[in-house]
Amino acid sequence: MSEGHSPTAGPTRLNTSVAHNARVWNYWIGGKDNYEVDQRVGEHVAGMFPVIRAVARADRDFLGRAVRHLAAERGVRQFLDVGTGLPTVDNTHEIAQRVAPDSRIVYVDNDPIVLVHARSLLTSSPEGVTDYIDADVHDPEAIVRGAAATLDMDRPIAVMMLGILNFVLDVDEARDIVRRIMAAVPSGSYLVLTHPTYDAEVGGEGNIAAMEFWNANATPPIVARDRAGIAAFLDGLELIEPGLVPCSQWRAEPDAAAVPQFGAVAVKP
Repeated sequence: MSEGHSPTAGPTRLNTSVAHNARVWNYWIGGKDNYEVDQRVGEHVAGMFPVIRAVARADRDFLGRAVRHLAAERGVRQFLDVGTGLPTVDNTHEIAQRVAPDSRIVYVDNDPIVLVHARSLLTSSPEGVTDYIDADVHDPEAIVRGAAATLDMDRPIAVMMLGILNFVLDVDEARDIVRRIMAAVPSGSYLVLTHPTYDAEVGGEGNIAAMEFWNANATPPIVARDRAGIAAFLDGLELIEPGLVPCSQWRAEPDAAAVPQFGAVAVKP
């Protein structure tokens, strides 16, 4: 954190008796910020759906490629990362500030263990700013209000929503969240999105049973959607090539294998 930009503290509500997505995801990508219950559930899901570790790595790699593209090729200097998860190597601010040290980044999450680690691990370059707000994706007004304390809402912002809308079970509510956040940012802003799918064409059919197990044994509940349902989140925006594709193949090497997680970057006209 840059000086004067401490994360907003929320109530202590850490529950280590139930597996939580942020910690299980951390386990799948090889992190150490997880508990035995997260490891057990993570292993069980991986046994049912072996590609999940590849999905987790592909999602993380997509974040890197998308942020580098926006910072280096499109001149973006502000990022709003909603549902950031646990800090690891090459977080959004590290990638952006490597390209442009004056970049300003706001992280948003509401998992208390993420808040704890955000305090100690998220550090900004001297020229830029990194902040963290404790807010829920279901409350887009709180996200926008918190972001406005750090970001200039009159300049383009890249809104990062990687693997977060799948925790909003009602599709109409999920679309409304995207609309409300994107309505608050100016023309020339971007939406960066990833979302799991059950589409068989990219190997997603195994997601159905794995997510049923997850919803019975972990939190928060999750849902996958088909390609058309994910594309609907991008209505009114202009897709950047190559469009909505498996996130492992977005501006990646030509031989990159598909994973059942779509990714896209789109610009607000």
